[in-house]
Amino acid sequence: MQHSAAIAAALADVGPRLKRVRTQREITLTELAAATGISKSTLSRLESGQRKPSLELLLPIAQAHRIPLEELIGAPEVGDPRVRFTPRHRNGRIVVPLTRTPGGIQAWKTIIPPEPGEPELRTHEGHEWLYVLAGRVRLILAGHDLILGPGEVAEFDTRLPHWFGPAGDQPVEILSLLGPQGERIHVRAAPRRTADT
Repeated sequence: MQHSAAIAAALADVGPRLKRVRTQREITLTELAAATGISKSTLSRLESGQRKPSLELLLPIAQAHRIPLEELIGAPEVGDPRVRFTPRHRNGRIVVPLTRTPGGIQAWKTIIPPEPGEPELRTHEGHEWLYVLAGRVRLILAGHDLILGPGEVAEFDTRLPHWFGPAGDQPVEILSLLGPQGERIHVRAAPRRTADT
């Protein structure tokens, strides 16, 4: 009910706003009619509130005035752009989902505390990209056993046996992108330096 009242109030304000914009630009109804192809009587009824505004009428008027449609209809300002996600606990790790839409590439921020015991390698469908935010990450991938520091990136096919977690007794923080097989984030690595350079 409140929603309908807010819409009705916004529509009622359109007419006076149209007239104000036109008079501030010192344009007559006749000139605006010629510029938009809308009859002078229709424009007059829009401004007086006797005619309901529609996109078919408002778009040419906005174009003639060279202003955004939002300015004509008094669209509300964009609200707080921050998105707040709820952290989840998964297998002793704190996982914060950064994407809300299902399918496609999924983004996660993960905090991994030191884990006792031997790493358990696993496999699943997909392709993963890791960016180390804080700490030293140990990545075991097929035959590789690597240590990554802050700012370093790894990218791999998750069908290969893999595990990642803290390299020592301190927690690590990573950004992770996981996509279906075939969706890859490409990492451009700098060429390795040889001992001669």
